Amino acid sequence: MIHVRELTKIFHTHQGQEHKAVDGLSFHVGPGEVYGLLGPNGAGKTTTLRMLAGLMQPSSGEVQIDGVSGSSDPLALKQRTGFLTANTGLYARLSPRETLLYFGQLRGIAPPELKAQAEQLLQLLGIRSYADRRCEGLSTGEKQRVQIARTLIGNPPVLVLDEPTLGLDVLTNRLILNFIRQAGQAGRTIVLSTHHLDEVESICQRFGLLHRGKLLAEGTLGELRAMSGRERLSDVFLTLVERVEGQSVMDSISLAQVGPAPQAGTVPLSPAAKGSSGSSHDLS
Repeated sequence: MIHVRELTKIFHTHQGQEHKAVDGLSFHVGPGEVYGLLGPNGAGKTTTLRMLAGLMQPSSGEVQIDGVSGSSDPLALKQRTGFLTANTGLYARLSPRETLLYFGQLRGIAPPELKAQAEQLLQLLGIRSYADRRCEGLSTGEKQRVQIARTLIGNPPVLVLDEPTLGLDVLTNRLILNFIRQAGQAGRTIVLSTHHLDEVESICQRFGLLHRGKLLAEGTLGELRAMSGRERLSDVFLTLVERVEGQSVMDSISLAQVGPAPQAGTVPLSPAAKGSSGSSHDLS
């Protein structure tokens, strides 16, 4: 269903330097599979998913979705994907019903079919009671329901979800996670990115661990646990990163905070002055 081959994205800084956000990334996602593309901030997740959804052109490499190449037919690729983030805004002066009709028209859905789809989604997601209020007056949870409906209009076979729970409250977070579970159970192909690794352990069938734009490891949760000898997905990731980097991630953070070792004849900082790096492995 989804094939990514040697995908690379290079950005140029104001100083004329190159920054390789995604570096030769290759993976595939089968029909009906929920695939977690995971890693910390700055790993290249958002850049990768924007290229998957056809919102950004790669510097090199190829994305194919349902046999359609993003480089040769980007519009057809977009029509096969629904894209959702926690930060995508809604048009403030449109109502939820108008939003669905507008995006459905952009997808080229015939008016009778579009109206039927919109009404079905309004009912399915519990939006009907506020379907004709302007989006600017909706709560965060209500807006996210509208965003989910917008993602599903046109019945795209592939969903690309970029940090969909970022910054949401507990109830809205649960709404999004339940939506992902139900969409996966319904047979949709989903690529999900997040840096909250442990919350998606039970949702994804396979995981790709992204680090500095490259695929660090890939497999089922059981396979990744076997590679690392750890149980929690966040611990799995940190262990595999430490093997690549050659030192403990937490030690490198501590060294960056403390600075270089004191010179001979100087008094080292006390533990209290140094601060504590702690033992938490929260990547958020």
